[in-house]
Amino acid sequence: MSQHPSLTREQFVDRIARPRASHAHGPLADRGHTKKYAAELIGTFLLVFLGTSAIVALGGPFSNGVATIGYIGIALAFGFTLVVLAYTLGPVSGGHFNPAVTIGLVAARRHPVRDLLPYIASQIVGAILASGLLYLIASGKPGWTLASGLGQNSYGTLAVGSALVGEAVLTFVLVFVVLSVTEKSYPYTASGGLAIGIALLAIHLAGLGFSSSGVNPARSIGPALFVGGTALSQLWVFIVAPVVGGLIAAAVYVGLRLIQDAPATSEEEVTSVATSPA
Repeated sequence: MSQHPSLTREQFVDRIARPRASHAHGPLADRGHTKKYAAELIGTFLLVFLGTSAIVALGGPFSNGVATIGYIGIALAFGFTLVVLAYTLGPVSGGHFNPAVTIGLVAARRHPVRDLLPYIASQIVGAILASGLLYLIASGKPGWTLASGLGQNSYGTLAVGSALVGEAVLTFVLVFVVLSVTEKSYPYTASGGLAIGIALLAIHLAGLGFSSSGVNPARSIGPALFVGGTALSQLWVFIVAPVVGGLIAAAVYVGLRLIQDAPATSEEEVTSVATSPA
């Protein structure tokens, strides 16, 4: 009676691993995808809530006639929040929290196309929930009304063309930084989240006085839906310009041949802003 040779340790591990890998690429990879979308929703919620809360604290009944945190404080709120989120939720979903970032990563073939719409939907829902919660909290202050604002974006009296260019350039910087520091060959990948957060801080310092530094369609949509009026009529600028800026960043990044490895083909690969160097 013939006997089959015993499996080596390597063969045993290979047999176990192959069916697991096959299952992982099944329809939607169920749990994995759900976790990614939930992380994007939660991350965008926190980014918008904490950032716009800092803005609301600047004026109206909340200022009480005393000095507030000012533009520098707002920039720090957005920048530091993104740093924290990059290292906490980044390993789960990649830490986009911004439709322009997702679009840029997909255009550069650094993120699966199948995640494009679910990520954007999750981000927008997170932003709307954040603005809704801020509205609920702020309305508890005597004298506060929607006219006081929910941290909505506005380019004020700036020409529309200037606002479009400004928002596109600022978003270009953000997305280009994300693409650069999350590349596998980047030697300081573990510091990527810090670099991206500081980039957002600098972007806000540069753009808050011009076009209120939207650079994130979800962040702009959330407050505008509640405030309406001018915020809603100007919303298209804060959607179109960041998308254009993100696409240009992807094109420049690829054109400069900064991608060292072959484009990702696995639908399960997620570009994270807080991974360790290879």
